[in-house]
Amino acid sequence: MSESIIKEENLVYKKTNLLTSKALSYCPGCGHGTAHRIIMEVIEEMNIQSETIGIAPVGCSVLAYDFMDIDMQQAAHGRAPALATAVKRLYPNKFVFTYQGDGDLAAIGTAETIHACNRGENITMIFINNGIYGMTGGQMAPTTLIGMKSSTSPYGRDVALNGNPLKMTELIAQLPGTYYVTRQAVHTPANVRKTKKAIRKAFEYQKLNKGVSFVEIVSNCNSGWKMAPVQANKWMEDNMFPFYPLGDIKVPSEQ
Repeated sequence: MSESIIKEENLVYKKTNLLTSKALSYCPGCGHGTAHRIIMEVIEEMNIQSETIGIAPVGCSVLAYDFMDIDMQQAAHGRAPALATAVKRLYPNKFVFTYQGDGDLAAIGTAETIHACNRGENITMIFINNGIYGMTGGQMAPTTLIGMKSSTSPYGRDVALNGNPLKMTELIAQLPGTYYVTRQAVHTPANVRKTKKAIRKAFEYQKLNKGVSFVEIVSNCNSGWKMAPVQANKWMEDNMFPFYPLGDIKVPSEQ
C-alpha cells in the first residue's frame, strides 16, 4: 500500500477549504475560531459557497472576511441585520447570514435585531454570547451576568444600577417572524457537533422562506474574564449555562 493511501486512511480531520490560510486574530482558547470552522464546514458540505453571503459587523468578528473564503460584506456596528435584510431582498436565492457578538447584536444593534426578527426576514443570524465586550476592553455588556465583574463593573453587575442581563434569544423567540431559535456552545466535541447540526438546520430553513433562523453560541472570553482557557470553560459551565441554558428554544411546528 502506498504511503499516500496510508496517510489518507489515517486522516482524522482535514481543514475545510473555505477557511483561508490567514492566522486567526482571536485570543487562544476563544470560541470564535471553532464557530468560524463549523460554519465554513456546513457551507462546504452543503456546496453553497458560491451562493452564500456573510455579514460581519464591528466587534471581535470584524475581520471575519479575512478568514472565511466566501462573499462577505462589512456592516456598521450593530447594523448587520439591516444590511442582511437588504442583501437577501436583492438576492432572494442567496443564503445570507450575520455573525455578531453580544455587544453588537444585543446593545447597539438591539433595534435592528428585534425588527429584522419581527419582520421575519429570511436570514440566518449567528450570535456569539460571551457576556462581555471582548474587543474593546472587557466592559459590561447587556448579557453580563449579575455579580459578574468587568472593567466597567469592577464590583460585579448590580441590578439596581445596571439592570438585569438581557436574554436576547428568549426575547426574539417570542416574535412571529422567527422560525428556528436555538442556543448552543462550542467548548467540547459533543457541543461542537450539536452546534454544527443547528447551523446546518438554520441554513436549510432559508430554503423554506419561513423567517429568521437564530443560533446563539454561548462562548468564553479568556481575556475579558481574566482567566486561562480551561478555567474560563469551567466558569462558563458553572455560571453562564445556568442562566443561558443550552438547547432549542423555538422549533418549526412540523418537527
